[in-house]
Amino acid sequence: MTLKFEIKRFNELSLADLYSALQLRSEIFVVEQDCVYQDIDGKDQKALHLMGTFNGELVAYCRLFQPGDYFPNAASIGRVVVKQSYRDRKWGHDLIREAKNGIQSHYGTDTITISAQLYLKRFYESHGFVQVSDEYLEDNIPHIEMQIK
Repeated sequence: MTLKFEIKRFNELSLADLYSALQLRSEIFVVEQDCVYQDIDGKDQKALHLMGTFNGELVAYCRLFQPGDYFPNAASIGRVVVKQSYRDRKWGHDLIREAKNGIQSHYGTDTITISAQLYLKRFYESHGFVQVSDEYLEDNIPHIEMQIK
């Protein structure tokens, strides 16, 4: 079986959608990665929310930003997450393909810049991203900036 993907603007999210997204983000970025940081960053209102559901459960999620809302000259993908119990299905690849398609269809660009966790470098390279910065710490986790042009 595959994921059902849907893109919603912030004001189109139901309370249940928002709760599920924040719960999944917290489960992975705060608890699993043992990282105390401010997830609710004031950018959700600007983003498109790509939600991947399986049997009615949110299991994959990311935010899509138009050029200028996160990086000055490129669209961006952020808060990329797949629920741990589903990672063996490789749905992260489906999520990134859908995110790239969503940016193209909603923002009319293929130029994307991301702030990627370093350990995911090969994963993002498999989707056409290239490293364009030195390693840096973001919330005490090694990151690199990557781009598709």
